[in-house]
Formats: sequence, C-alpha cells, structure tokens
Amino acid sequence: MPYPEMLLAPMRAELTRLGVQEMKTPEEVEQTLGDATEPTLLVVNSVCGCAARNARPAVAMALQSDKKPAKLTTVFAGQDVQATQMARSYLHGYAPSSPAIALLKDGDVAFMLERHQIEGRTADQIAADLRNAFEQHC
Repeated sequence: MPYPEMLLAPMRAELTRLGVQEMKTPEEVEQTLGDATEPTLLVVNSVCGCAARNARPAVAMALQSDKKPAKLTTVFAGQDVQATQMARSYLHGYAPSSPAIALLKDGDVAFMLERHQIEGRTADQIAADLRNAFEQHC
C-alpha cells in the first residue's frame, strides 16, 4: 500500500529540485525513455533508509559535476508502481532493485548501481561512482 503523498513529497523533492524529471505514469516513462539516445540518468527512488542516507544525496553530489547526463529522470518504487515497472523494463538484465541508479545510453544500460551496491556505502563513495560513469559515458 502506498504511503501518503504528504510523507513522500520531501523525498520526491530531493530529486526534483535538482532538475530531475519525475515520471509517475507508464506513458510518461515511455515518452521520456522510449526514444532517448542521449545519456539519461534513471533514479529508482524509494522510502528506505539507504535511499535517504545514500542514494539521493549521492545523486545531488554527482550532479554538481561539469559532465552529467543530458536527461535526468526518476520513478518512485512502491508508490508509482506502473511507472516503475515500465522504467525497469529499460534495465535489461537487472532484477528489480530499489533504490537503484542507472545511466542509459542509446537505449542500453551503460552503468548501473543496484541496492546492494548502494546500501552500506557512503553517499560520497556512490557519488564518485556516478561521476566516473558520467565522465565515461556523457
């Protein structure tokens, strides 16, 4: 059962205030990711502690880099269920994971951080991984 929106609003805002486009419907996901060829960041957001403590802060740090993806997108797992399922269909070869952070390029996953690569690590470590991926693929 989804959490009340008033509890989620600050978690959503941590990304949207950075210019990350939130996708709440499968149609929005398809419209945004369907024909994207430019480097696109996809953040699978979550209410869990590792999203709050590690993933969202890491994305904020990494986006301060000069080199970053052309498109910044997010879905909220467990809340916008159909949009999240559609977004995950672009993550070929990866099991559902939340939080997760992917860098898509030409319709393929160029870089991926799954939950097990996020939890137990610091936001600084995750941000460094993201900056390296940006340097390599953007």
